[in-house]
Amino acid sequence: FDEIYLLDLHGNAKKRERTPDGGKDENVFDIQQGVAIGLFVKHGKTQEDAPARVFHADLWGERGGDDDDGKYGWLDANNFTTTNWTQLKPRAPLYLFVPRDEELADEYEKGWPVPDIFPVNSTGIVTARDKMAIQWTADDMQKVALDFTDRSEGDVREIYGELVRDMPDWNLPGAQRDVRSHQPIDEYITRILYRPFDPRYTYYTGRGGGFICGARGGVMRHMLAGKNLGLITCRQQSQANTEWSLCGISRSIIESCAMSNKTREINSLFPLYVYPAEEQGETLELDSGDEQDSDRKPNISDAFIQAAASALALEFVPDGPGDLSHSFGPEDVFHYVYAILHSPEYRRRYADFLKSDFPRIPLSSDLFAALVEHGRRLASLHLMESEGKDGASFPVPGSNRIDQVSYDDGQRRVYVNRYQYFDGVAPETWEFTVGGYRPCEKWLNDRKGHNIDHDDIAHYRRLTAALAGTTRIMPRIDADIDSQGGWPIQ
Repeated sequence: FDEIYLLDLHGNAKKRERTPDGGKDENVFDIQQGVAIGLFVKHGKTQEDAPARVFHADLWGERGGDDDDGKYGWLDANNFTTTNWTQLKPRAPLYLFVPRDEELADEYEKGWPVPDIFPVNSTGIVTARDKMAIQWTADDMQKVALDFTDRSEGDVREIYGELVRDMPDWNLPGAQRDVRSHQPIDEYITRILYRPFDPRYTYYTGRGGGFICGARGGVMRHMLAGKNLGLITCRQQSQANTEWSLCGISRSIIESCAMSNKTREINSLFPLYVYPAEEQGETLELDSGDEQDSDRKPNISDAFIQAAASALALEFVPDGPGDLSHSFGPEDVFHYVYAILHSPEYRRRYADFLKSDFPRIPLSSDLFAALVEHGRRLASLHLMESEGKDGASFPVPGSNRIDQVSYDDGQRRVYVNRYQYFDGVAPETWEFTVGGYRPCEKWLNDRKGHNIDHDDIAHYRRLTAALAGTTRIMPRIDADIDSQGGWPIQ
């Protein structure tokens, strides 16, 4: 086409769209998916293979009715010539048909896409049966796997009902064969990061289409073969999430929505290290707990290593951290990236670009060491490998049953029932968001109707300490960046 005109009518209920001033936005049809009017013009007068001229306009607000208001009223009163079109200049690689700041785009696109730094990656696993395939404890998971091993197909269907209904991408006979062919069961029960700060357990053989629908075994095996770190982020962000916060860390395999609220955000995992491939026909072996890192290699591209070594004037070491005086290592790269992704100004400045592709990371020689240290502290907090400060207390004895979760900001208390509460939770800790989740709230809501035990209480206290620490570190990242001239960083 020679010219393309796009009038975006918005109204996407799935993305919970709002008008630019925060008002109500409705669809012109009784559907959830947003719609647009497209006018595609071909008049044959432009140069052969020349790009089309692309124009865009928006229409926001309520649908309207018979009184000529809202979207219906505007559409009835206007035509092509009275529409306020804005010409766009779509560019590689996305060729977006929406307006954006091209000067800022040039700045942002100088950064390294995360997949260009960590080339081995995949989306998180999809069980297709979370309520059955992901359990609170290893013992709970073992019980399910034993049922699949020892019971007949008919008995399993009777016990689990709709949870084992056959679908095109999953069926019970295939799941039972997978479990029965991978024994003993204990060797295939592993931790999985299910939601932010919420590790659970699953039965995992690495075989897709078996007990797990989408196993992503080619990537997830690196998280099981030995000690590892994994960066979690997303390729796209829903419009429902007004602030970008789709970033996390894991030492285990992850579920596909570990960091997001399922509004069209599928999480990807980027292992820091990769382990040698298994021999053909060999079954997946889970790490016994010992560090088996003698054969692992960094999952960092040669191009990035060369660029970083040149910019930093440091030698790259292939395992662990460097001393940052003469050398840098894979873990320094990981922590640097992790710090960048937790910069509040980075998230604000590049919000439009973070919605449509994986994050891009600017490489700064002046800030590298300082950001590595911030990223290391954040990673330690988020992995709950350091205690942190300001963890909540749980001072009142009782049933420990989670009945109704509520927050009292005046007293800084998170109530789990009428009498019991976690004390000392600051408002910024309670409100802290990862993806579409508030971890302090979601962790408890997921356990409604359960009695939390000593380990659960200790975990929640570490969770609140981790988030409190995060709210202190994130502004310091921006402060260090500002001290070196601010954005764009060099």
